[in-house]
Amino acid sequence: MKKIGVIGAGTMGNGIAQVLAQGGFNVVLRDLKHASLEIAMTQIDKNFNRMIEKGKLSETEKQQALNNIYTTIEILDLKDCDMIIEAATESIEVKKRIFQELDKICDEKTILATNTSSLSITELASATQHPQRVIGMHFFNPVPVMKLVEIIKGMITDEEVVNSVIELSKALGKTPVRVEEAPGFVVNRILIPMINEAVGVFADGVASPNEIDEAMKLGANHPIGPLALADLIGLDVCLAIMEVLYNEFADSKYRPHPMLKKYVRAGHLGRKTNKGFFNY
Repeated sequence: MKKIGVIGAGTMGNGIAQVLAQGGFNVVLRDLKHASLEIAMTQIDKNFNRMIEKGKLSETEKQQALNNIYTTIEILDLKDCDMIIEAATESIEVKKRIFQELDKICDEKTILATNTSSLSITELASATQHPQRVIGMHFFNPVPVMKLVEIIKGMITDEEVVNSVIELSKALGKTPVRVEEAPGFVVNRILIPMINEAVGVFADGVASPNEIDEAMKLGANHPIGPLALADLIGLDVCLAIMEVLYNEFADSKYRPHPMLKKYVRAGHLGRKTNKGFFNY
């Protein structure tokens, strides 16, 4: 692989574009709005500057990486990519529409990956004429820092595609973990219900957000508390994942807590809105 497309210039998309560019790949970063692309490139530049300050990157390496990124609002600019990683909003309808568009313009050998954190790879693949080339490649936030990438094989995904994506992950300095398709995969099936339970503990008045997080950091040796982590992930994303788990398993233990729904309805989504369970 030489040229890789990334769809979505948000937190996950710009992080994925950054690590790909650092890895020496030509990156086409596509979003619907020029403003979103400008914000993404500003964030990538800031990330590189922090790495320079820490002695992890030279100015020359920064410029080389930035030169590897081409931004666009045109989906046709992705047509000759060897692989495309979709990092759009966590909506099955949105992602399926994107995959249908890509299916029309890309070569049948192009690998189509999704950064979904919980949705069915098999269902997304069904929106294309070549479901065997569709795979899950779930990065974690912040992408430049977090080592894990969950590699999720759909029901029809070719083994050759799986191996290619595993090798790409290693080339980016990541640690790929292969998992079979299931709601929430591995990490979020365990993590998000824990966050949901922390919301319940707060709602019941057992402890404050600060106290809950301090208890989990000191008592469970977690580097960050569950409510601060929820704010980092985005409360809307946490809710979306809980709803997927609840709908797929039809088990009450996965029912989203009403307080989580209330915060999302209020637009208190965490760090990206400067207010969640904590203020930023």
